[in-house]
This record gives sequence, C-alpha cells and structure tokens, in this order.
Amino acid sequence: MGIATPAAAPEWVLRIMNEIDTLRFGDGFARMTDDTEMYFGTEHVVGVEAIKAFFVRIDAPLNITHRVLECWTAADGVHLLRGEATMAKKTRPDVVVRAPFMHIFQLGADGTKSGAPAYIKTWRITAGPLRTDAVM
Repeated sequence: MGIATPAAAPEWVLRIMNEIDTLRFGDGFARMTDDTEMYFGTEHVVGVEAIKAFFVRIDAPLNITHRVLECWTAADGVHLLRGEATMAKKTRPDVVVRAPFMHIFQLGADGTKSGAPAYIKTWRITAGPLRTDAVM
C-alpha cells in the first residue's frame, strides 16, 4: 500500500456516505462498476447494482448518518476512512446507536484519456462494535 498520509476526505467519499444515508444513489456510486467488489464484514458483494441493493436491504429500516472523522490516502490509489455511523430503527427512533467504522477504498486505473476519475475497484468495510439488538 505504501505510506498513507492524512488528507481531507475526497468529495466522492462524502457523496458515497450521503448516498448510503439517503439511499438516493448518484455521483458517488457512479465511481463503481459491474466489477467493483465490496466486502462488508463477511459479506462479499460484486457490482454496483448489487452493492446498492445491499445498502437498501440493510439501511432502509434505519435512520442513519455516516460521519467521516479521519481520512488517509496512499499514492497507489488507497483511501482509508475512519468514522462513525449514528443509527436508529425508524420504528424506534428514540433508541440511537453509534458504531465506529473503517472503510478502505482501492481505486482502479482511469482507463481513459479524458481525465475521468478512477473507479472503485475494491471497497472494504468494517463496523462495530455495535448493539445489533437495537438496530436489527
């Protein structure tokens, strides 16, 4: 991976976090392809549409907000994020749970000469510890 240095969270990362929270997918998820692989704990999901469906399945019952606390970048297309998700079941909004998370994005090659942004090749997510009884 090389040396990672602290950096401001890229705008595309913040868009992805917002799109997960709102389940309205747009520019953030546009950086993914049919070959993008996401690992969320023990889940392995491949392809942008399957990744969207995964987030709809786990987040639709929740009011959730992701907040990026720290970000690091490495020269070889790796972005590391540390943050916190605040969530509550829509049916029990008064029971709020906070869970730390770590996201690791590995970007793929641009593949074009147009200056288009690199796509997300691999996305790894860990979350918790989490009071699963409160949100599941």
